[in-house]
Amino acid sequence: MSVLSKLTVKSVTRASKQDPVQLRRRKLVAAIEEQVNVAATAVNGETYEVTRKTWIKNEQGEKVLVDKLRKVRPWFFEQDGGWYVLCKYGNKALTIGNGNAVFVKTLKDIAVALNTLKAATEAGELDEAIGTVVTKRSKSRS
Repeated sequence: MSVLSKLTVKSVTRASKQDPVQLRRRKLVAAIEEQVNVAATAVNGETYEVTRKTWIKNEQGEKVLVDKLRKVRPWFFEQDGGWYVLCKYGNKALTIGNGNAVFVKTLKDIAVALNTLKAATEAGELDEAIGTVVTKRSKSRS
């Protein structure tokens, strides 16, 4: 009697339990929350940095895991006497209504605009814009 005959072996394909639309929403919400932190530090005149883990070789040639600071690029910029706020998925700006940016008067209003974009994302109002960016990205990779 062989060893494998003691096991019950079946063929199975794993079904994805997570909806891709929900995953995209969560990814965008996390990025918007990070941009809220970027805006809060910009109001104080500072730059926002996050730590990430990376592998580097030390003096002995061994690979070691270290924390490295990474600056987060803001989605907002000053122009035309106010501030423009982009909503990005990956590195592409989403189309919101008729344009791709929200205009606010002051740096302090950026957090309000970002929180509104976050609420719109959670409500599913940006699903079509995210889907457009994702399909363009997949077509360009082919």
